[in-house]
Amino acid sequence: MTDLAKLEKDTLRQIDEAADEAALEAVRLASLGKKGAISALLATLGKMSPDERKTEGAKINALKDKAAEAIAARREQLAEAALETRLKSETLDMTLPAPTVPLERGRIHPISQVTDELSIIFADMGFAVAEGPDIESDDYNFTKLNFPEGHPAREMQDTFFLTAESGEKRLLRTHTSPVQVRTMLSQKPPIRVICPGRVYRCDFDQTHTPMFHQIEGLVIDETTHLGHLKWTLEEFLRSFFEVKGVKLRFRPSFFPFTEPSMEVDVQCRRQGGEIRFGEGEDWMEILGCGMVHPNVLRNCGIDPDRYQGFAFGVGVDRLAMLKYGMSDLRAFFDADTRWLEHYGFRPLDFPTLAGGLSG
Repeated sequence: MTDLAKLEKDTLRQIDEAADEAALEAVRLASLGKKGAISALLATLGKMSPDERKTEGAKINALKDKAAEAIAARREQLAEAALETRLKSETLDMTLPAPTVPLERGRIHPISQVTDELSIIFADMGFAVAEGPDIESDDYNFTKLNFPEGHPAREMQDTFFLTAESGEKRLLRTHTSPVQVRTMLSQKPPIRVICPGRVYRCDFDQTHTPMFHQIEGLVIDETTHLGHLKWTLEEFLRSFFEVKGVKLRFRPSFFPFTEPSMEVDVQCRRQGGEIRFGEGEDWMEILGCGMVHPNVLRNCGIDPDRYQGFAFGVGVDRLAMLKYGMSDLRAFFDADTRWLEHYGFRPLDFPTLAGGLSG
């Protein structure tokens, strides 16, 4: 066996026996590196005669190409073997949820979600959104709404009163009805608005907090009557709870700002710790409503002999609890990210009447 044939056999054997990338690189340097065996043979071509250079040069170059191809093939084999080993050692559970992208990690609070849902429902019925300040005057919060002097709601146990400025009694609003007053004072009928916002009362337990959220509705024109109120509430509750229909029961009640005044119960079924609306034989009180009291219209500069209308109010927090199964109102304000992760909504899942309010 010639020296060239022996070199080829040894080089190919070493390439084939290389166990990893490092060993293969060592073989490459020993054969094709600047001081490698094959490179050394190429360096001797300059000392050969032209005929020898032509014959031996072709053989040495052929060996060089064969070694390079063998190294490339072995490198590919080692890469495939490494990938196979990695795939066997790493397992992937295809049933696990995909990682959440940063844009979707945040959550919309249930209160914000429900407020958006309610705004969409009432906007579809032609209501505009009206807002007002959290700090109100006693006049707007009570007097113009027909609360008589000495009414229990004016007392400290129900209302957060503030230090009087310039002789005017100020307070944290106890309902969003002052927004109705501001709307009637600034606009002429016809009026059709909803008034969502924060309200404040001295109360704290599983279903009450010192701050909570309300949404009230107000319609004022020349022809509105109780039939319109009933239809509005039925459509609102049907759309919000996303059921085919709801049955309502109206009971006589008393509110200073409406006459007649009514509490509204909605048909439901209580079963297995769940409440389902639009079915069953049970009833649940859901909101208060009535026809706007003539004194309220008169206090706001509207002629009660020409105009009439209805108003209603419901707790946004309570609606969220009923629809999405949250049992303790206090958790809404604890700022617990685990709770929000569970009950919150993805920021890109906008509620729509066509696509579903709850996303």
